[in-house]
Amino acid sequence: MPSKITVGILFGGKSAEHEVSLQSAKNVYEAINKSKYTVKLIGIDKAGRWHLNDAEEFLLKTNNPELIKLQKISGNLALVPGEKIFQLVKTTNSQKIEKIDVIFPILHGPFGEDGTIQGLLKLANVPFVGASVLGSAVGMDKDVMKRLLRDAKIPIGKFLTYYQFQKKEIIFEDVIKNIGLPFYVKPANLGSSVGISRVDKKEKFSPAVNEAFKFDSKIIIEENMKGREIECSVLGNENPIASVPGEIITDSDHHKFYSYEAKYIDDKGANLQIPASLSIDVTKKIQELAVKTFKVLCCEGMARVDFFLSKKNHVFVNELNTIPGFTKISMYPKLWQASGISYSELIDRLIQLAISRFEKEKILKTTV
Repeated sequence: MPSKITVGILFGGKSAEHEVSLQSAKNVYEAINKSKYTVKLIGIDKAGRWHLNDAEEFLLKTNNPELIKLQKISGNLALVPGEKIFQLVKTTNSQKIEKIDVIFPILHGPFGEDGTIQGLLKLANVPFVGASVLGSAVGMDKDVMKRLLRDAKIPIGKFLTYYQFQKKEIIFEDVIKNIGLPFYVKPANLGSSVGISRVDKKEKFSPAVNEAFKFDSKIIIEENMKGREIECSVLGNENPIASVPGEIITDSDHHKFYSYEAKYIDDKGANLQIPASLSIDVTKKIQELAVKTFKVLCCEGMARVDFFLSKKNHVFVNELNTIPGFTKISMYPKLWQASGISYSELIDRLIQLAISRFEKEKILKTTV
């Protein structure tokens, strides 16, 4: 009987999306096939320290992301590049941790979804789930992402980009002239709607810009895209497939857009309609655009592509997420469940895709 594959679920991190990551990790741990995989939980605290522990000691048993947190953490870990078997070592006593066959990163936002962890894992010679360095970096930076999509003739909304040093040049009247009112102000490198503000009058403009700059040194300002919010999941490496699309219907009485609270705190903040009520032609168009976006942005493994659908059925890509949420209410796994792939099978496929890519890269020459 073949031995089990050891999977390290890597979560937490130095990010404003830390709590969402813990929720995702909790659900991946509960859904993974433990008859096939041995699971190790590797948590990164908000100071950036790595810890190893059991699920019962690591995560509070709660579904509220405002409460869930790392607890009873054990000795610090270090990932050692160049090692082929014992990549993880305890910094307290230099004890080597048993081999991790593949890492499943559930790190949302900077220092986890932006290519930093992916580069470290490549140096450490460990297979990992999801996009590699380039796809992760491009997928995280909304400015670069949108420029690449625009150059690939993929329809997107109007946007403006500003750096911290240009703050005095961000003029409300100029923004309105270019993209209209209302508009959205966002950190360029963040997700889960953290740091995002909807601006519909001048009094909200400066606070929105200041809020976005708290989280990143680069911000984007996007036009208000009127239409339905549609999302589609993508799975695969060289030949990715798309799920059925789903629709997010935000409770407009309480939330002006699909905010952090609407996503994770308020269980009535939004209604997920899966599959979305769309014609066959529109469904096919969204699926094709999702796969094209995935390829243009050099993604692998998984991604969720978010769209706006106008009243005239014009489809616009809003953004792509290379490590989508895996909470119980997250769209990525829910869309695959509606497409015939269970949560447990989805995790299995992602792990196998990671191992397959690693084996192909392993045969590439590194010397002349």
